[in-house]
Amino acid sequence: MTYCVAISVNKGIVFASDSRTNAGVDYVTTYSKMSTFVWPDERVCVLLTAGNLATSQAVVNNIRSDLAESKAKMSLRKGKYLHEVARYIGQLSQKEQRQHADALEKSDSGGATASFILGGQIAGQPPEIYLIYPQGNYISASPETPFLQIGENKYGKPILDRIITPTISLEDAARCALVSLESTIRSNISVGPPVELAMHANDVFEEPYRQTLSLNSPMYKSMQKQWNEGLRRAFSRLPRFEWEDK
Repeated sequence: MTYCVAISVNKGIVFASDSRTNAGVDYVTTYSKMSTFVWPDERVCVLLTAGNLATSQAVVNNIRSDLAESKAKMSLRKGKYLHEVARYIGQLSQKEQRQHADALEKSDSGGATASFILGGQIAGQPPEIYLIYPQGNYISASPETPFLQIGENKYGKPILDRIITPTISLEDAARCALVSLESTIRSNISVGPPVELAMHANDVFEEPYRQTLSLNSPMYKSMQKQWNEGLRRAFSRLPRFEWEDK
């Protein structure tokens, strides 16, 4: 399992993901689930992946192959609109799933499905984020819900619902994404560090600011400590029952 989130605000987009691909009593593996593709002054694309690792790796490899092949009918760079790129990624995912479906059904691997979040901006167009389902179709974020999640999303959603609005700063959105991930890591062993964070500011067509945080990173430790202490303080100030006042 995994957890990835993308948040779209007025100033840009925040992306965050964990790196755990497997977790057991004596076997833990990690792998980056965030890929960035940048063409200066033209477009920025960030891809987050969840689900079957073989499928998601194959999709990313096919994306890179199509970019290297000038005769490819479609690629991340050839899509005129970001929704065309989302459709293209969904088609790649469907192709990989069909190719390995029979073998995976006979095994205990849990299937070949994968889901993706694509975000970024093409010059002359607004920044966008899309959730691409295992079935190949996709949805975009809305002003009412300006974030998208894939993977183990239930633990990290409450803070997003309470804090995220289109008007908050890019930095506050990034802090909220980190808290969302930390809440999920605390509650689910299948989601784990290191945590990857990326920020794309509107109309900045260069490599997004990107940071990798471990549990021992000063920023992560400070954020975790202050969030936990803040929750305890807020809890201690909740209204008392009538009989407690007496």
